[in-house]
Amino acid sequence: MRGDQVESRHEVDAVVATADGTVLESWGDPDHPVLPRSSVKPVQALPLVTTGAADAFGLGSVELALSCSSHNGEDGHVVALSDWLARIGCSVDDLACGTHLPLAESAAAVLLAAGDPPSPLHNNCSGKHVGFLTVCRHLGLPTDGYLSADHPLHREHVTPAMAEAFGFDPDAQHPAVDGCGIPVWAVPLGHLAAGWAGIATAGPGRRLLDAMAAEPFFVAGSDRACTRLIREAGGAAVVKTGAEGVFCGALTGTGVGIALKARDGARRGSDAAITWLLDRLGVVDGAGSIPLTNHAGIRVGEVRVSDGGSTRAAP
Repeated sequence: MRGDQVESRHEVDAVVATADGTVLESWGDPDHPVLPRSSVKPVQALPLVTTGAADAFGLGSVELALSCSSHNGEDGHVVALSDWLARIGCSVDDLACGTHLPLAESAAAVLLAAGDPPSPLHNNCSGKHVGFLTVCRHLGLPTDGYLSADHPLHREHVTPAMAEAFGFDPDAQHPAVDGCGIPVWAVPLGHLAAGWAGIATAGPGRRLLDAMAAEPFFVAGSDRACTRLIREAGGAAVVKTGAEGVFCGALTGTGVGIALKARDGARRGSDAAITWLLDRLGVVDGAGSIPLTNHAGIRVGEVRVSDGGSTRAAP
């Protein structure tokens, strides 16, 4: 809304499900296949725990949260990742994720003012990639070519973890390529919600979600929806966004999973929808609107959810 006018509409498909795949509530098409992008980073990070790599290198909650992150490239993120790389005997040159300016405008401004170019550590996906390198170091796998779906890191560890969590057959599709260069697989929205419910129950997945809950700044950063919502939930929920309007999460106390996708890929649509949905599930106070402000900081409108009605599971 801008003033009292509807300026844009973002249609969102959303699912709430249990680990066995039971859909508790849905909006739109729960079977819609989506490219989940960064919303599945906790599952991509499972081999970091299951192979013993995390314990072998003494990783704590900060590193585990970073392995699941899409971080802002703020100083805290970059310093922690640099220290982690040194711990595993790698350097920034080993990162194949590419380079972009920090997502945080303040961090980007500091680099530009100093005339310093960004490094791969500023890439929002670098935490996941340092996690991948950690697994390679621990298992003695080559670090060269670790982006490829045919590399043993993905073929033997990451892709099987994804397939098991989300119930799809990797042999039945050819993966696309994510923004950071790794394989990305299409998954029905309901399977994403069930998979997130599954990793919230116990074991390696719960260890990663607990780290995210303990260190929400390292999941995203200042002024980001993931960090804000994890903090507001106080451990009752963990959420993770992905590019093109995807959001997933889980209620850690009940093992209920959430997945949604803004059909037009708009982040403001997915941010508003996940906030509203977590409020509906009783873990944050987000039933109201998200203020829309101009560059002078004056409120000129709002982003709000219009619930067209859900489909509920039979009692």
